[in-house]
Parts: sequence; C-alpha cells; structure tokens
Amino acid sequence: MTWEIVIGLEVHTQLSTNTKIFSGASTAFGAEPNTQADAVSLALPGVLPVLNKGAVERAIKFGLATGSHIAAHSVFARKNYFYPDLPKGYQISQMDLPVVGRGSLTILVEPLSGNAKPYEKTVRITRAHLEEDAGKSVHGAAQGMTGVDLNRAGTPLLEIVSEPDMCSAAEAVAYAKALHTLVRWIGICDGNMQEGSFRCDVNVSVRKPGAPLGTRREIKNLNSFKFMQQAIDYEVQWQIDTIENGGKVQQATILFNPDTGETRAMRSKEDAHDYRYFPDPDLLPLEISPEWIEQVRATLPELPHTKQARYVNELGLSAYDASMLTSSREMADFFETVLAAVPNDAKMCANWIMGEVNAQLNRDGLDMSQSPITAQQLGGILKRIADNTISNSGAKEVFRTMWTEGGDADAIIEAKGLKQVSDSGAIEAIVDSVMAANAEKVAEYRSGKDKLFGFFVGAAMKASQGKANPAQLNEVLKQKLAG
Repeated sequence: MTWEIVIGLEVHTQLSTNTKIFSGASTAFGAEPNTQADAVSLALPGVLPVLNKGAVERAIKFGLATGSHIAAHSVFARKNYFYPDLPKGYQISQMDLPVVGRGSLTILVEPLSGNAKPYEKTVRITRAHLEEDAGKSVHGAAQGMTGVDLNRAGTPLLEIVSEPDMCSAAEAVAYAKALHTLVRWIGICDGNMQEGSFRCDVNVSVRKPGAPLGTRREIKNLNSFKFMQQAIDYEVQWQIDTIENGGKVQQATILFNPDTGETRAMRSKEDAHDYRYFPDPDLLPLEISPEWIEQVRATLPELPHTKQARYVNELGLSAYDASMLTSSREMADFFETVLAAVPNDAKMCANWIMGEVNAQLNRDGLDMSQSPITAQQLGGILKRIADNTISNSGAKEVFRTMWTEGGDADAIIEAKGLKQVSDSGAIEAIVDSVMAANAEKVAEYRSGKDKLFGFFVGAAMKASQGKANPAQLNEVLKQKLAG
C-alpha cells in the first residue's frame, strides 16, 4: 500500500541577546546552576516583565529574511501549563497575534538515498512568535532526587512554525539545515545545537494519497540533523505498521531515543485550548512602526538565496556549488576572499574549498572559522596555479605544508623547488630525450598504438622531476609524436 508522509516543523531558536526576554539577567551558557535566575525568572511576588527590544529586532530581522509579514500590532499571551522548571506556572508566549506572520523559505533537497538529483522546494512558514524558555530539570542531581536549574528560564526564543509542506525526512532535514544557516547568517542565533540554541519539534503523520490529514505525533527536542532523519524514518514506519495492523494512531508528544533508534510516547498531545491562552495583563501590546522595520532591514547582510543566484548567474557556478558555498556565512566570505585573488576562475576556487579545504576540516574536526589556512593564503596558492607557476599536484603539496606549518605560498614553492617548467625550449628538450630513449615505443605509437601516449607523458614528467607544465608537455608530445 502506498502512503503519503506529511511533516511540519516547530523550531525553537534561542535569540542572541545578552539578557533574557523579560529581565536583565544574563543568558550566558555554562554558568553554575541558578546563578542567572533573577527575581523575574523566579517569579517572585510583585515583579513585572519588561520586553527586551533586542529580541524584537531579531524577530523582525528573521521576518524580513524570509519575506514574512511583520505585524504592526502583536500581543503576548499566557500559556498555562505546569512544568516544575517554570516557576510562574505559565509561559509568556504569543498566540493569535504573533510578531511574524506568513512567509516562506526555499530549500535545496538532497535525497538521502538512490540516484535522485537534488531539487528545490519552497516551504511555507506559518508564523514565528516570541516566547520565553523554561528552566531545566536535572535528574539524578542527588540520590533519588531531581534538581531544578532556572538559568534558562526567561531565555528569549523565536519559535518558527512551518506549514506541513514536507513529505520526507530528506525534506525536513534540508529545511531545518536551511533555517539553521539563515539564523546564524543574519546573526540572530549562534545555532549551537549541543547547547540547546537550536531545537526542533517534528510533527509527523501519514495518510493514503488524497485522503484527509492523518493523526500527527510530535517528536520533541531534536538537536541533531542525523537524529531528526532517524526519528522521522522510524516514526513513519511505526505509524504505517500500526494502521496496517488494524491499530489507530493517537495524537501524542513523543521522544526519540538515539541509543535504540526508536520513538516512544511521553504524554498525550495538548491542543491550543488546553493551554487556556489569554493576553498577558502585565505586558502592553507590541507596536512595530514601518520606520523601525526599515532600520532593521538596513542591518541585513546579503542573504543566502541572493548570493546563490549571483553565484549562478554571474560566476557560472552550478546551483549545487552555490548552495554548498552558502551553507554558512563563514564559507561564503572565505570563498569571496579567495575569488578576489583569481577573479576569473570561480570554479577552481569552489572546487578547492569544497574539496581540499573541506576534506581537511572534516579530518581535523574543525569548522570553517577554525581553518589553519586563511582565505588569503589559499588565494595565494590558486594564483600560482592560474599563472602556471605550479601544477595542481604541486599546489596540493604547498597546501599540505601550509596546513600543518603555515607560511606563504611563494616561500613554500621556492623552498620546495615546486616551480613548474613552462619554457617551451626546455620542454622540447625533455620530450626529445624521452623519445630518443624509447625509439621502439615511438614506432609502435606511430603505427597506431595510441594508448602509449600515457607512457610518454609519464616518462617526460619523470624526466622533468614533475616540474613540466602538463598542458604544454602534452601539446609538445602530440606534435613530436605525430612526426
């Protein structure tokens, strides 16, 4: 039986403010438990929340980056439910009137299996609303006890809610990655998933083609793209098996266990009416003027999709290359700095960054911001390839030396004697000597054994100690062997 998969995401993005959304307490990660829990975080009697302007500006920035509607008038609400690490007994969030309304994000989807080609898809964004985070329960803090750390309570979040537009784990992961790139790119979130700065809740349901939407189950708090893919694949199969075996899927909040690769129900899923939303009487409605929006717009950098289009249309790169080079702002900046050294060969720059540089970064467990080689240094290497000072193989030797020891491309080339021979007279002399030493093979080549050409290339390169310009060498060999 054929089934359709329906997926929507709710992404909790921790905003990069220094203080909490409704108080002046620090949001720095890693402090001793409860040392950043002020009177507002503790919900002491008589305290009142004060909205953090920086959190609002970051929400506006996200809305502008996704072409979303920015509400001129929005309202904060109390969302009532009991968590042991939420002292007030309610969370300040937004419901009917969020700060950011409908928008969209276009993603490049790489199928997780098979030979299918990458494809573009636009995912609609329903809303993005501001809210405060809860604290954290620390199980096993003492024998048989659970501790409560309220340092996170009040940390500003932007919850980004998508429409159920995704129909595979590959699409969900691509969307989450694109969001992760975007919020880091525009500087509203550090994107640190291990520290909880970027967390995803995934709503999954299945249905027969053309049927109404099925019952969804929400996988909570996924902080790894790999785990997201595994959790969705397991949950989809579980729902299909349950229905085909005569069972019924119940709406629920579920957790994914990465050790077992399985999902399990945590509690029945609440709906909006269960939370008894009502406007928070301690917070005035939020008014955002057109002038404020324009001030924020002026701070936006060139966005990933705009760069991608420019790389394709102006530099002649493929859509895939453009997407990879804009996977982070650091990567794009690195590429553009390298390109400045060899402005007429964007493809060579892209190949080296996505090939040699990425391979070494992955091997050493580093990200682009930690690269031992700067963009200027790599540009120096590629400049010497472009002007035929060194060959590709010589450039790789320079790169490896520079990665481990540092230094300047020209100095390394000189010290290692890597300059290639481009003098036509010198190359002709090398070819003449190789042909003279292999007269029989020359005769065989001229009698029709074309495959011997590789032998002559290898012999000539060896005779030049690998320094002959390969393109020139090939051309001279073709002329000489043709007789």
